[in-house]
Amino acid sequence: MTAGRVGAGRTDADLFQTASSAFAPHRDCRVGVAVSGGSDSLALLHLIAAVAPEMGWQVHAVTVDHGLRPEAAAEAAEVGKISAVLGVVHDVLVWDHGKVAGNIQDQARRARYRLMAGWALSRGIGQIAVGHTADDQAETFLMGLARGAGLDGLAGMRPVWNDHGIEWRRPLLARHRAELQAYLQRHGLGWSEDPSNADDRFVRVKARRVVQALQPLGITVERLAGVVQNLAAARQAVVAAVADAAATIVQERAGECIMSRSGLTSLGPEVQRRLLIAALRWVSSAEYAPRADAVRRLEQAISKGRDATLWGCRIRVSLTEVRIARESKAAVAVCGSDDLWDGRWRLSGPHAAGHEVRALGADGLRMCPNWRHTGASRDALVASPAIWHGDRLISAPLAGFAPGWTARIVAGFSQFVVSH
Repeated sequence: MTAGRVGAGRTDADLFQTASSAFAPHRDCRVGVAVSGGSDSLALLHLIAAVAPEMGWQVHAVTVDHGLRPEAAAEAAEVGKISAVLGVVHDVLVWDHGKVAGNIQDQARRARYRLMAGWALSRGIGQIAVGHTADDQAETFLMGLARGAGLDGLAGMRPVWNDHGIEWRRPLLARHRAELQAYLQRHGLGWSEDPSNADDRFVRVKARRVVQALQPLGITVERLAGVVQNLAAARQAVVAAVADAAATIVQERAGECIMSRSGLTSLGPEVQRRLLIAALRWVSSAEYAPRADAVRRLEQAISKGRDATLWGCRIRVSLTEVRIARESKAAVAVCGSDDLWDGRWRLSGPHAAGHEVRALGADGLRMCPNWRHTGASRDALVASPAIWHGDRLISAPLAGFAPGWTARIVAGFSQFVVSH
């Protein structure tokens, strides 16, 4: 078993070409590959390891043990052995959880991406590839159809997106699971099968069976992928309109979105709705959008000039502006001074033992006599990150008290609009 291309046939060559486009070529660029041990992700790892030398990539593999199956630890160890043969550094992350209630697969997915992002950031890795395929794309479309999803839900999985300070990539979205499994077999590689992939209690498994049942009607993975591609193009046109609006009528200041009220209300209904949702999600670092009826009530409040709160945000409406800031009581995160705070802030400065990041708060703001000179609103600053040592304020970078410290948002609003 090797990761080289020696003796590769045409089929392998096509797959290697796909792998070469996983990341931009860059000398000594550190890239991550998420590997569960299943066929899709193992094939992705093998392919990326094969092209890495000529592309200039330093490949790091990561496996998340969710602690939900006793076999998971052994499967992660097997991925480690394969990675070692390929000359790839491999780490295992364990989801430390208690009893998991509700949607187990959704919670495991969220934990997986959060853990992998932290792992990558700590190692200077800015991009991670995941092994979703055309089969996954078709299944995702049917799942969206079943719940009556709109354009976003039917436009499928994006090939590239940003979250948790990491750029995520899906280089195999145009490839079939069967051809990846055939590749592994040609190279003498086995893979593990998660028993949940055959458990009809899970919606994705039901969708997988529906895809198979639809084939006699000519509704194949390829046909569904084509529909998804068309819908994705339509979605991209809407996103571009939202991005244009964001560039025209929105300013960022101290983590707050400041919109021209007249500019916002002059937008078409769909662009206005999406722009508001994007602002709410960016300010709150929420993974999902608020419910549609809550967004409609917010739009009505803005049209009537009324303030509101929604999704961990405070919305202030004046004659000329709509300001969306983090709601202070929602900014309750506490972390080490070198960790990502509240999902979007990273602080740089003289880190020391005992330092932690918390919201500045009203009491902290009173310790910053020059805060009005910053031009930022009180709402934004009260919910802004500050370095504390116990009850002693060390630094409030956004409030004019920043001895040796800076605070930055890992992805600005304009970047967020395009990538989410």
